[in-house]
Amino acid sequence: MKQVWRVLGMLVVSIVCLQLYFVARIVVMKVVAPQSTTFQRSEALRLARENHQILWTQEWVDDARISKHLKRAVIASEDAGFMDHGGVEWDAIQKAWDKNQKAQEQADKRAARQAKFAPNKPPPVPKVIGGSTISQQLAKNLFLSSERTFIRKGQEIALTYMLEAILGKHRILEIYLNNVEWGEGVFGAQAAARHYYRVGADRLGPNQAARLAVMLPAPKRFEKRPGSPYVMGRAGTIEARMGAVEVP
Repeated sequence: MKQVWRVLGMLVVSIVCLQLYFVARIVVMKVVAPQSTTFQRSEALRLARENHQILWTQEWVDDARISKHLKRAVIASEDAGFMDHGGVEWDAIQKAWDKNQKAQEQADKRAARQAKFAPNKPPPVPKVIGGSTISQQLAKNLFLSSERTFIRKGQEIALTYMLEAILGKHRILEIYLNNVEWGEGVFGAQAAARHYYRVGADRLGPNQAARLAVMLPAPKRFEKRPGSPYVMGRAGTIEARMGAVEVP
């Protein structure tokens, strides 16, 4: 039993030290922009491995140089309650969990039928819904891998509350917009504005901002057809909501 308690004690100390490490890094982010995120580093490795080169565009711009249209569009599209919640919307997580469970059950049924009639085809993959706030997305992209486990989700939630307590909404949105992916090797508002519209992030109009916001859930897919009927239609819906959106 002494050995068990010793191991448990070491585990607790390790967890506490890890959380203090995260706190220290977030405190630094109050004044120093992060040079890269865990997600960006994994993407750079993937590009180097697959293409033997890294085509990358990213340029940090301060909050004042990011169009308010883009801020409103991203909040309207990704996290309508951004200014009101404390970092996590538990109702959204529960709804996403329920939808994902149903999607998994349907995928399992299709896979069983497919195994009988088309055994050589790859099994269907269920569409996964995240239910994450902007703060949660930033926490995951900054520090964590993309694996889906309860431990990783718990750490994501802990990091989200740290970000909210230490940085606040204004800095969270600024860091998010400067690091979020908008296409293969395209990261941040400035790079996205120049890549798709040949303007700076401060010059984005309402419709341009709405179209960029539409791309965020699946930027690699939407970048191939940024003017598709879906993108244009969804952008119209977001643009109509932007006037009621509060920004930090």
